Amino acid sequence: MNAKPPLSLAAILRRSISRLLKPLVQTEPENREQLVQVLKQARSRHLMDGEALSMMEAVLQVSELRVRDIMIPRARMVVVERDKPVEELLPVIIESAHSRFPVIGDDRSEVVGILLAKDLLQYCGQDSPSYNMRDVLRSAVFVPESKRLNVLLKEFRLSRNHMAIVIDEYGGAAGLITIEDVLEQIVGEIEDEYDFDEGAYILKRDENHYTAKAHTTIEDFNEFFGTGFDDQDYDTIGGMVVNALGHLPQRGESVDIDDFRFTVVRADSRKVRLLNIERCATEDS
Repeated sequence: MNAKPPLSLAAILRRSISRLLKPLVQTEPENREQLVQVLKQARSRHLMDGEALSMMEAVLQVSELRVRDIMIPRARMVVVERDKPVEELLPVIIESAHSRFPVIGDDRSEVVGILLAKDLLQYCGQDSPSYNMRDVLRSAVFVPESKRLNVLLKEFRLSRNHMAIVIDEYGGAAGLITIEDVLEQIVGEIEDEYDFDEGAYILKRDENHYTAKAHTTIEDFNEFFGTGFDDQDYDTIGGMVVNALGHLPQRGESVDIDDFRFTVVRADSRKVRLLNIERCATEDS
């Protein structure tokens, strides 16, 4: 007896909604717009909360999005070079705080594999073995820019890969995408690389470097740093950064505001989520 293929996210969602909302509707929704209206009706009758509604709408949206819509462009990828010694790789890895890195060859469009930061731990001790990139280099997964996100998510789950290199029509690297990028389109921010204390908004990494949630209020930021940023036009530091840049930034973009440099660590198509903050040295210091 053949096993049935696994249901897609959209199919699971439709089945769950049908059972949940059967008392509400006499006929099943015939298109996506009608389905969303039924979901909103359920929300208005307190059958689900606002967060659940947002997630269900996001699942439907994911099936329409393609890799190119949320990928990190090649110019903003944090990469390591295949022929660099381990001493030159470590600063890049520590500064970015990522766990996976595309490894490039002779130019940035030539991705030859993936490096996991944890694989370099064995080379950090006094009696560490001789370093050779070939010993730790892992195969890269390549996907086209046109692949739908729901299809990619299924492939990530089946292959247990967490990162894919996005290629253009000529076979060169156009960017990268991670399973986290896809999941955040559904569930919002996933904070797995930064250990914030419960209820905290700003994480001090050293004397001049910090990481902060973008929804940290200007008031809390001023109290933490002893600054006097105005909160009349925006309430959060994420809003302040967007205002300074003049557009919704993507991961890796930076802007200097007074004595601080704000770098976007995490953002999606809707808002900035996480920022690195560097307190810049002033001429008087």
